Amino acid sequence: MNDNNKGGVLKAGYFKVEKIDVHTIRQMYKVFSQYYENTSWEVFLHDLSKKTGAFIMRNEVGRVVGFSTVMVCDVKVSGRPVRGVFSGDTIIERAYWGSRALQLEFFKFLIAEKTRRPFDAIYWFLISKGFKTYLLLANNFFTYYPRHDGQDSHLGDIVDAYCEQMFPAYYNREKRILDFGHDYAPLKTDVADITERMRADNPKIRFFEDCNPEWRRGTEMPCVGEITWTDIAKFAVRYATKPASKGREDAQSQPGKAANQVVKLRSVGS
Repeated sequence: MNDNNKGGVLKAGYFKVEKIDVHTIRQMYKVFSQYYENTSWEVFLHDLSKKTGAFIMRNEVGRVVGFSTVMVCDVKVSGRPVRGVFSGDTIIERAYWGSRALQLEFFKFLIAEKTRRPFDAIYWFLISKGFKTYLLLANNFFTYYPRHDGQDSHLGDIVDAYCEQMFPAYYNREKRILDFGHDYAPLKTDVADITERMRADNPKIRFFEDCNPEWRRGTEMPCVGEITWTDIAKFAVRYATKPASKGREDAQSQPGKAANQVVKLRSVGS
């Protein structure tokens, strides 16, 4: 899967965890450790081992410049099983913001999961400590939670279910926030900050920060997006007609930042 942008030609592909070699994992960790505090090779490796697989992005010379880990799981909501695709760490170097290579691979993965279970509800689970993560959901999904306009509140029960199954010791159900403590790996201070101008101009960013005011120390806002055949068809039309990604505009308009930065879904960057 090729995608051209000012960062070069990207190739993205999905690989099961057991098929990822050690050299590739070390490149993934090198990208990861540039942007997060309190990181270690051991913790990174342990977290990766629990995932189903990962989408890996490489540049024109084959170097890993981004990745997104994934775990496919089932949770019970009111006694019924729900199929979830859980996104873990998702990191893309700033030079490649705006690429759609990873987005398209993830879209194909969701179609494959829906095809395997065509009559079951499929959901995208993610937890977000940064606004860019949240916007990946809010700007691309048609049915999702939480959202600034208050719609789709019925999906809150699914958020509760997967958080209480996967992170029972860290979930605050009243606030619907995950707090992993002060030794959790937060974003470095110069990565994806929120300014007052951004809050004023974008109600989704403002909503994210209002819901997760302590995001700078690493608290996570759990989210969910619903995947139906109708949504998949709408997504295909949007992808075909959508102009250049806002992520690319962000990358080009911030020359004073570090040469590489990160988009994060902890636990698909675009």
